[in-house]
Amino acid sequence: MTEPISIDVWSDIACPWCYIGKRNLERGLAAASAGDDAPEVEVVFHSFELSPDTPVDFDGDEYDFLADHKGMGREQVEQMLKRVTGVAAEAGLEYRFDILKHTNTVKAHELLHFAKEHGRQHEMEERLMAGYFTEGRHVGRIDELVALAEEVGLDAASAREALESDRYLPAVRADQAQASAYGISGVPFFVIDGKYGVSGAQPPEAFAQIARQVWDEHRAAVAAS
Repeated sequence: MTEPISIDVWSDIACPWCYIGKRNLERGLAAASAGDDAPEVEVVFHSFELSPDTPVDFDGDEYDFLADHKGMGREQVEQMLKRVTGVAAEAGLEYRFDILKHTNTVKAHELLHFAKEHGRQHEMEERLMAGYFTEGRHVGRIDELVALAEEVGLDAASAREALESDRYLPAVRADQAQASAYGISGVPFFVIDGKYGVSGAQPPEAFAQIARQVWDEHRAAVAAS
């Protein structure tokens, strides 16, 4: 029996390219599964904080943050975000940087680990990213995170207790330590079967190609055993 392909994804809720990469991965895997003997794939998301020093309630908008954090002029930031918005639109995502609430994402990552334990990690990842980039939801505040957790079918009281107790913070730190061990310095970053590294929001066809390639390797290994 052929083992599923494992895809470990390091990303941050506040990373615009991560949401684009997620959507392109989904499209690529859907394309790869269209033919006979479709690859079996298990995707797991892992925590990566791009700006861990960001306050929960950042005083300013995304333009202010990038201008300060990257030392760019506001006009340059506007051009950059316009380009990202265009790429997101090609992936079927409607980014709204005008209403986006920049915040610290560590609690969102803790919630993802809580959701994973309850079999809802993929739904939670999607809900957090959609809320952050397209709806202007404040994903740094526990009340907002609990509301989003409830929307994907998680128990609100259990989610609140998990976030207020920091119970999943060690799991977040373990993901970050693994990223450091792998030498990951930017996200999204995809580790395929523990041996292939794919950096950046690659197009869907690139994900489809590597899924088929690795699936063929799996089948060849089974045939040789």
